[in-house]
Amino acid sequence: MTTEIQACLSLLPILAVAILLVVMRLPASRAMPLCYLIALVLALAVWQVPMVQVAAASIKGLIIAAELLYIIFGAILLLNTLQESGALNAIRAAFQGVSPDRRVQVIIVAWLFGSFIEGSAGFGTPAAVAVPLLVGLGFPPLAAVIAGMIIQSTPVSFGAVGTPILVGVKNGLAGAGTIDDFAATHGYASATELLQTIGLRVALLHAIAGTFVPLLLVSLMTRFFGAQRSFREGLAIWPFALFAAFAMTVPYVIVAATLGPEFPSLLGGLIGLAIVVPAARAGLLMPKSDSVWEFSTVDRWEPEWTGAAVKQELSTKGAPRLWLAWLPYLLVALLLVLSRQRELPGTTFSPDEWIKSFSIDWTGILGTSIAHQLRPLYIPGTVFIIASIFAALCHRLSGREFARAWSASGRTIVAASVALIFTVPMVQVFINSDGGAAGYEKMPIALALGVSNLVGNAWPIFSTFIGGIGAAVAGSNTVSNMMFSLFQFEVGQQIGVDPAWIVALQAVGGAAGNTICVHNVVAASAVVGLVGKEGTVIRKTLLVFGYYALLTGSIGYSIVWWQQTGPLNVGLIIACVLLTAAFVVMLVGGRRRPPADQPAK
Repeated sequence: MTTEIQACLSLLPILAVAILLVVMRLPASRAMPLCYLIALVLALAVWQVPMVQVAAASIKGLIIAAELLYIIFGAILLLNTLQESGALNAIRAAFQGVSPDRRVQVIIVAWLFGSFIEGSAGFGTPAAVAVPLLVGLGFPPLAAVIAGMIIQSTPVSFGAVGTPILVGVKNGLAGAGTIDDFAATHGYASATELLQTIGLRVALLHAIAGTFVPLLLVSLMTRFFGAQRSFREGLAIWPFALFAAFAMTVPYVIVAATLGPEFPSLLGGLIGLAIVVPAARAGLLMPKSDSVWEFSTVDRWEPEWTGAAVKQELSTKGAPRLWLAWLPYLLVALLLVLSRQRELPGTTFSPDEWIKSFSIDWTGILGTSIAHQLRPLYIPGTVFIIASIFAALCHRLSGREFARAWSASGRTIVAASVALIFTVPMVQVFINSDGGAAGYEKMPIALALGVSNLVGNAWPIFSTFIGGIGAAVAGSNTVSNMMFSLFQFEVGQQIGVDPAWIVALQAVGGAAGNTICVHNVVAASAVVGLVGKEGTVIRKTLLVFGYYALLTGSIGYSIVWWQQTGPLNVGLIIACVLLTAAFVVMLVGGRRRPPADQPAK
């Protein structure tokens, strides 16, 4: 079987996800079992993977699905606890004090606070924190989920204190050897120099594309959820959106250049918050007071915008003081940051290693090479539950109120479980499809090889899409980097360009792929009771993924071929056309006013 045919077959599970979820609009609970079946048939009948290996991959997928459900439960429990205590009343009032404009609020919560949480914990945690917080502030659940997914781009490559670079790229490039040997072989003084070089290039590419993410965020929100259905209402806040973007991306790049891959997203988000919140409170670059943007009243929301499992109303209980209301979220941030530190300053103690030492290891599942480590204290769900208990105590919830929060949270995750117990096993079968009797590369690599053979020297433009598809399927920028970094490096060598730039494009594309990752969408939707609308979310975030992957891929093409073709090459032209087209579409985008007596359609 030719490489091209293998690539086409490898694409089938991904196409099935797109057709069933996005085109046919089936809920993930119905679509993902069919996608799992397709991956299963391909692995067994075409790749001829042993049944025991497919079973082991499926078991690993079920374990990971259980971990995701644990995270979802913890996030929902924290939200419900704060609802019961009335803390969300205080938080909502505080944001009204900063700005009543929903465009400003979504930038602060999703873009800046979300970037900080991504830098702290990664693994989809920003959606579990920012999405329910936005709902608590009065955002439609669908708008909150889309916002939470859109920002899963720029900060992701440096999420969880640099894990996608320091673990994903490092292990991916090392292959069967060590990263030190790999670095020495390719002319780098050390592995640290190689990873910092790649990390800085990743940060530069992200800073270019990420500068427009807050503007995209608010423009899509006003277009899809505004009463006027207009991009222009989002574009109207462009000075503040660009200011908020630079407040995060400038320190982000500086930190990547000076401190390395661990802290760009964490410090970029934190510094951005410190700059933007006081500026917003002072009215700097803000829209005029008479142009404050707000959602329609709840009775005019479309049915698909809301989730039945999560209460839209806030508690009537008296709100605690603001600092006390925010304390559980501050505790979440503190615990996430501390638990990811590899060494505390001035000591040799490593919280990261200590927490990971509480591990349940299953090596050789069913006698195969597939393994999994369960680290219960490291999973963000544990942090959420600790913060929920803390909130119940410091906000003085009664036992009945806290029990009500636990009960509501348990009911919510049941709906998400069906989708996840098929989604994640499908992913694991897909990426563990090597070693079959047919002798083919695992499906992700077969797909990448087919694309590489087809596009040749234009590979830099497509490299981001391969990284993005890898992350969208695997649910992780880290896993995508582990799968494809060495392959991307070798393709760069084959076409005669700097391979470190191609690996950087892989990492950037892998970050962008999180915006359309099915199990991240399922998890984020479940947190606010929006199960069954996964295809609706992906149809919206697909626009952002396409923008992000094409823009950074085109810029990467321009950079690597600059010396041979000069500055005005195909990559730069594509990048300029893309940005111009996006601006024109938003500027003259359709504007549709619903009838005065009917909700928006």
